[in-house]
Amino acid sequence: MSQARIVLLASGSGSIAQAIIDAVKSGTLDAQVVGLICDQSGAQVLERATTAKIETFLIPMQQDRSNWDRDIFNKLSSLKPDLIVSAGFMRILSSDCVANFRIVNSHPALLPLFPGAHAVRDALASGAAETGTTIHWVDKGVDTGEIIAQETVEITPTDTEATLHERIKIVERRLYVATLQQLLTNLVRY
Repeated sequence: MSQARIVLLASGSGSIAQAIIDAVKSGTLDAQVVGLICDQSGAQVLERATTAKIETFLIPMQQDRSNWDRDIFNKLSSLKPDLIVSAGFMRILSSDCVANFRIVNSHPALLPLFPGAHAVRDALASGAAETGTTIHWVDKGVDTGEIIAQETVEITPTDTEATLHERIKIVERRLYVATLQQLLTNLVRY
């Protein structure tokens, strides 16, 4: 059987994408990264993908959101992914997109707690003793898809948003790769 085709979606530095790229390169993750889509022209993840010889596609947000949604959908369709992996992609995908593709995402909190873009800050502000990371299916809501895996991270009294987020990312990268391998092993190809 051929390797699963995955497409990465990313917006930022790309540390999660890099962990996935490294796992594919080492053979830990049995997949082929067939492309990386990014919405930010200056994102470091573009350099990481280029260095790894992964084709990149820059699709910046447009004034007319429906044009952007269509461009993302068309690019994903052309890449024929078995699985789309959101690795720090800070955009909501259209309902048409999530209805037609299998998309997985990681989130830096124990969903359903602290959904949205400020999960780490929100966890600190709540006074919670712990938070963590969640790997979940993407649906048309914001961080509302079915939970696949979670792991907790203790919040210490000295944590800042930056230190806590970095500790979460360490756990998130490991959990994401392990979860992806499990998903790809059980994946029924189209």
